[in-house]
Amino acid sequence: MKRLLLISTLLLFFACQKSVNMQQVESPDGTLSLTFRLNEGAPEYEVARFNRTIINPSKLGFVLKEADSLTSFRVTNSALTSFDETWTQVWGEKKEIRNHYNELRVQLQEINRPRRKMTVVFRLFDDGLGFRYELPEQPNLATFDIMDELTEFNLADDATAWWIPAYGWNRYEYLYQATKTSELDTVHTPVTFETPNGLFLSIHEAALTDYASMTLRNIGGTALKADLVPWSDGVRVKAQTPMVTPWRTIQIADDAGGLITSCLILNLNEPNKLEDTSWIKPAKYVGIWWDMHLNTATWGSGPMHGATTERTMRYIDFAAKYGFAGVLVEGWNIGWDGDWVKYGDGFQFTAPYPDFDIEKVTRYAAEKGVQLIGHNETGAAVLNYEKQLQDAFQFYEKLGVHVVKTGYVGNDPSIKRIDEKGEEQWEWHHGQFMVRHYRKVIEEAARHNIMLDVHEPIKDTGIRRTYPNMMTREGARGQEYHAWDPDGGNPPDHETILPFTRLLAGPMDFTPGIFDLLFDRARPNNRVNTTLAKQLALYVVLYSPLHMAADLPENYEANRKPFQFILDVPTDWQDTRVLHARIGDYVTIVRQDRHSDDWYLGSVTDENGRNLQTTLSFLEPNLRYVAEIYRDGADADWQANPYSIEIIEMLVTQNSNLTLRLAPGGGQAIRFRKASEADVQRLSR
Repeated sequence: MKRLLLISTLLLFFACQKSVNMQQVESPDGTLSLTFRLNEGAPEYEVARFNRTIINPSKLGFVLKEADSLTSFRVTNSALTSFDETWTQVWGEKKEIRNHYNELRVQLQEINRPRRKMTVVFRLFDDGLGFRYELPEQPNLATFDIMDELTEFNLADDATAWWIPAYGWNRYEYLYQATKTSELDTVHTPVTFETPNGLFLSIHEAALTDYASMTLRNIGGTALKADLVPWSDGVRVKAQTPMVTPWRTIQIADDAGGLITSCLILNLNEPNKLEDTSWIKPAKYVGIWWDMHLNTATWGSGPMHGATTERTMRYIDFAAKYGFAGVLVEGWNIGWDGDWVKYGDGFQFTAPYPDFDIEKVTRYAAEKGVQLIGHNETGAAVLNYEKQLQDAFQFYEKLGVHVVKTGYVGNDPSIKRIDEKGEEQWEWHHGQFMVRHYRKVIEEAARHNIMLDVHEPIKDTGIRRTYPNMMTREGARGQEYHAWDPDGGNPPDHETILPFTRLLAGPMDFTPGIFDLLFDRARPNNRVNTTLAKQLALYVVLYSPLHMAADLPENYEANRKPFQFILDVPTDWQDTRVLHARIGDYVTIVRQDRHSDDWYLGSVTDENGRNLQTTLSFLEPNLRYVAEIYRDGADADWQANPYSIEIIEMLVTQNSNLTLRLAPGGGQAIRFRKASEADVQRLSR
């Protein structure tokens, strides 16, 4: 009897240990499940969807400098909680966002001395999950260096992946490639996957704060591992407790469009920290920019200088005439002469060139109801920029400049810093040093009521929720590549990939709207690789709260009818839906204006022409709408006849069906507005 009791006690002990060392959590609707376990003390997680594994057991933990790795633990406590709220974006693709998740917190302590503590937090949403590490303040772990983060994403399937390489000299500005997961090397996030059974995933991160950005390195087969962008001394993260890492995120959807409409990244960020957001206003702008890329004007001083007082005032007149909120002026400040990429220390951010009277220009803009948009190119000389940052933003605030576009052009690793020994070190754009810098600029800008448009940025990880003055970023190959790229610019499929990759991170300042597609005289070896209608559709497809009408004013004046769509389309939305989605082939997106009942549709294709069928079920029932359609002409083709466009109107309802005819390299843009009685009579004839 005693032996039987002993055996029963041991079985109960091992069963309890198993339950302690293995924890599970499901998403609110039960679709997703995550299992956390200790495998001989080593933490790992596994993810299933409808009970089918999609992420095989994947390691967690850290390697620290001059200390034992954080890899062998016992569970000291765990807790399951639920959360459900709806919050309102200051601006964005969708006004009201539901934040609904189940959370598992697992508290761990090392098995051996010094018995350091770590918590892993998992949040499961119906459309994916996020997890992060929390290291509490503790006597045996104060200041420390992270040499490696052991987080893995061990995909169950050899999915097709869309990716750009990490650690390239050109930062994020590469064309996306599509390969099997097993063929990846080291890639930036977000990286998007389509599994053999048609499931779509995107791996990224959220709330990147005082930490190195995460790239993904293939460690064999379909196993990917976090590869943190290092400091010049090899340390990945310089930290102290208490510390929380960014969230590691996996978005999951039955179709590619579901990735676009997911709000998981935003939901994993902290709420808005700015008390007054009345000065934060999405808008469209024009600017002295495209002519420099065409080489018909210069950033530097001289006879072709673009940023002159007279030229800027003409742009202000154009903006005021057509209702644009701002005029961007690049090349206005001293520092552009010579090799500014190599010698960015020469930039002065409060000193205009003699032919640019900034006080006169900003005063004239205010009289016209337009704002000057400032421009701060740093040439990657961030120490020079930081020395002037406060004075520069005070200067702009005094002048009434409330939007600044920043730039960090430089061949990576090109960020110079001075270390503790007074020696020069060269850092990557995407390591912890620069993560700190970008955040410093955001916070300083907020203190002076300045919105930001960051080029050569750190990738977006949803910080725009916390600091909504961080409006938009570049971080991919934009429109300018069409002007001068020796390989011929962006191919026609580029804009059919961006919504499913780069834009999953957040808004992009792509600068659409080029009407002079061939610019034979300025750049005879280059051209824009789209039709005219596709340029209009990009205002809906590629989201940005600050959208540029990127072409020269005279090209809009000469094409007044298609220009109307740019004048009408908003930059702030009530709702967003995806009607068609096939990565690299085509995408159709509809968005509802936040400030009216209008809906807008953008549809684009790759080099292949297509007919896409769609219903208009998103419209309000029992009402008639006027569909103002801007579509490729019957003979349109991005190579042979890019300018062919048809502009028509028709009456439609929620029950209407439309055929979206997209020419090769083409697109279609539609505004839906409620029909008046006059519209009904006119269009019913």
